[in-house]
Amino acid sequence: MSLTLLAQSALGGLLHGGIYALLALGLSLSWGLLRLVNLSHFALAFLGAYLTYHLGTGFGVPAWLSAVLIVPLFFLAGLALHALFVRFKVTEFASMLVTFGVTILIESLIQWIWSADFRTYDTSYTQESLRVGPLFVPVLELLAFVCAVLLALGAWLGLHRTSLGKALRAVAHDGPIAAAFGINARRLSYVLAGLCAASAGVAGVFIALTSTLAPSQIEAWIGVVFAVVIIGGLANPLGALAAGMLIGVSEAITMAAVNPAWAPLVAFSILIILLLWKPKWL
Repeated sequence: MSLTLLAQSALGGLLHGGIYALLALGLSLSWGLLRLVNLSHFALAFLGAYLTYHLGTGFGVPAWLSAVLIVPLFFLAGLALHALFVRFKVTEFASMLVTFGVTILIESLIQWIWSADFRTYDTSYTQESLRVGPLFVPVLELLAFVCAVLLALGAWLGLHRTSLGKALRAVAHDGPIAAAFGINARRLSYVLAGLCAASAGVAGVFIALTSTLAPSQIEAWIGVVFAVVIIGGLANPLGALAAGMLIGVSEAITMAAVNPAWAPLVAFSILIILLLWKPKWL
């Protein structure tokens, strides 16, 4: 195998890792700060992807405008779902079961409206790429990666450099003590839940632009992104970004140098090795 082909594969994997990071970001924050394992995050992302596809192919709405419409809508959906969690006092383990059920419902809704057929959202810029020496950089994947970097940096700065972020971390660390200092944990939890759902909307827009859509893909992505969250560390946006890049590159090199059928094993192999090694961030 030539070095150019290997480098092209690694670059493609690195950019694809940005999609993983976008999907992992909301789950990482929800799980780490709210103690809610929100599996419906994946289904929301694919619902956002299908809405982007439908608005683009059916009504000619550009992807950026679809994002302007979808992200606030998903923020409200996140608030509504979190209201149910608060109302029924859903625990961490129960949240995984409840949101798995929500995932099945959303997947069934997608299949009912758009069928189980594979769908592709082709735009005038789908095949555009930049040439850097012997390598080609797909524009859409590059935009997704840049967006992932910006959101991860923004989330990290928000958690560590703002009063809101410090309050969220304080509540996650010791809720009763934080409440004693006047922090309104419930209000903060709603804000964070809405933002996590909104990030799923952002991920959905880029999934529509860069991937072939099918309802069954929701389960296929859950395992990989779960591994990204665990490897990156809970409530660690930069960790999720780094883990997404690691798994993306590892999968791409495996597909190019070994066998494409082995790629799904990469994420869990890396996860098992790191869990056995037990680095400090896990």
